[in-house]
Amino acid sequence: MKVGYKWITRFLALGCYALLLIPGFVQVGYYYFFSSQIRRSIVYGDKPRNRLDLYLPRNNDGPKPVVAFVTGGAWIIGYKAWGSLLGQQLSERDIIVACIDYRNFPQGTISDMVTDASQGISFVCNNIAEYGGDPNRIYLMGQSAGAHIAACALVEHAIKEAGEGESTSWSLSQIKAYFGLSGGYNLYNLIDHFHSRGLYRSIFLSIMEGDESLSRFSPEVMVRDPNFTNAVSLLPPMVLFHGTGDYSIPSDASKSFSETLKGVGGRAEAVLYEGKTHTDVFLQDPMRGGKDDLFDDLVAYIHAGDAEACAKDATAPPRRRLVPEFMLKLAHLVSPF
Repeated sequence: MKVGYKWITRFLALGCYALLLIPGFVQVGYYYFFSSQIRRSIVYGDKPRNRLDLYLPRNNDGPKPVVAFVTGGAWIIGYKAWGSLLGQQLSERDIIVACIDYRNFPQGTISDMVTDASQGISFVCNNIAEYGGDPNRIYLMGQSAGAHIAACALVEHAIKEAGEGESTSWSLSQIKAYFGLSGGYNLYNLIDHFHSRGLYRSIFLSIMEGDESLSRFSPEVMVRDPNFTNAVSLLPPMVLFHGTGDYSIPSDASKSFSETLKGVGGRAEAVLYEGKTHTDVFLQDPMRGGKDDLFDDLVAYIHAGDAEACAKDATAPPRRRLVPEFMLKLAHLVSPF
């Protein structure tokens, strides 16, 4: 009865949350299905859901920086269209965004998800020039479960590149930085937390292929292994964004991974947003329009060293509000995430 009550209240909260954000969802949905700036469902592999969406800037002067984005969804409900708001807003700043889809559980388990993400990254690295992107200015980003999957793909690829005789279809040297948003990187520290939140231990272990695989799919654990010292040196700068009010994945997950990376010689920093929840930084704040700390930080990292782009950013019009403020505040209060 207690479990049933927890899920009923969570479901009702989700319904209220979605209802409050409907004005934003309708506008983003219209953009996703009808914008001529989006190339939807480009095939990057031969497995189910091996598709990605490209969000292209309106002007095509010179090669653009690229964000390869892996969406979240608790490893169960991820979908490439979840990145459409981010894709729209970054493309307005002359940044190409590739939203990579991947198999979800039970269609696949974590190794399938990491394989799919890596294949999607490979497609971006090898083909983005055809769409006006700069293959040497690619930023890998993931949100929530997507941040975990993308980090696993990075660490796995670093181990391959550091090994002898391993052939790879893309190079870590093409990845300028990794942006992890609200991610979890040590599964041992999260399994009990997820269980208490309703992602029960048995399901979670099925997704992660059992207890024996937790270390392999915990990037924070992997980088501590002395055998992988050379691999760590190949990793790009890791920038971990997190809201301190996040109760889906606590911000300690990003702080701990950042400290671990620095402790083993990696380049990392944690950027924390005071009081922000799991959905504030990814949905409510972007729908609010105007100034958004996460968006400003992302654009500043991507355009660092590009004086012309920075000058354009300084004079860019404020972003449009999609949802009235009182509805956003109510959504913050009822969000089940």
